[in-house]
Amino acid sequence: MPKVINSDLIDTIHEERSLDAFQELCDREQQERENCLHIQTRLDAALNECQNEKQEKLVLKQQLWECRGQLQQQKDFCTELGASCCTLLWSASQKEEAIRDILANGKLEDFLSIAGQTLETFIKLLVDEAKPQQSDNSHEHNFVLALAGVVTNIAAVSCGRDFLSSSAHILLGTMLQLLGLMKPGVFPKLKVLMLMALYNTTINVNGLKFISERPELLPLMCHLLEDPDPEVCLQSLRLLQSLILEREIMPGMATDFRRSFPLSRINHLVSSCHPTLKQTAQETLEDLAAVSKLCSGGTMTSKVELQPQLDNNSNTRNILY
Repeated sequence: MPKVINSDLIDTIHEERSLDAFQELCDREQQERENCLHIQTRLDAALNECQNEKQEKLVLKQQLWECRGQLQQQKDFCTELGASCCTLLWSASQKEEAIRDILANGKLEDFLSIAGQTLETFIKLLVDEAKPQQSDNSHEHNFVLALAGVVTNIAAVSCGRDFLSSSAHILLGTMLQLLGLMKPGVFPKLKVLMLMALYNTTINVNGLKFISERPELLPLMCHLLEDPDPEVCLQSLRLLQSLILEREIMPGMATDFRRSFPLSRINHLVSSCHPTLKQTAQETLEDLAAVSKLCSGGTMTSKVELQPQLDNNSNTRNILY
């Protein structure tokens, strides 16, 4: 055994073990190189894909800007077209025969639905302080102004207000809500037209009943009478008069009215420089005094008893605007 297992054999065995370890190390390094090469290939592919996506995003962003520009152009065109068409319709609706023709066409309900949605969108954008404010001469303002004018003229005709009182409760409710959203002094012409439409609708018994039962009515009247525009205050008082002069309506509102209505504001309007507003405010106070007397068990004054009958064409509230 000593002759066989000598130092040469032991050296040989160590050398073979070293060679095996070296071979194993070389194999491991080769595997790592292959893994690195594979990862590098995947990285290059991912970078190329990322670069392609960036190029696609740039192209899509450019297309998006172009589409936005086209949509804005289309919006401006449609708004201008709508404003022009509705202004023409507003002018045509000043004739009672035109209102009758519109009713006979059978599309009035669809038109009123569109009008209500358009008014609601415009005014809610108007009260959103984050949005750019519209000017009084914008196409959007002229569009909704013409829509409100058409509704006002429809309500000025007997058959038109009959339709509004029976089939347009959503529109009437929307107009009441929107008047409450609009800030004092903002777009007074639009407020005046909506108030005139509501005022004309109260000539109809069903319309008067619907409007008088709205819970937001008295707070709305308080809000509108604080408006700095005299025409808004005038139309608000006229709408109020149409309610307080109705024997069947006012007694049910008397308690809430006496508790929350700002009579001091009406007293202030009596001293207005606007002659019609001054006269209407004075008449309103007299009517309120008569109604208060009636609710207390007295009799109404002759002035209230001479309240014009509904649908009286001589009444100023159903004049075509």
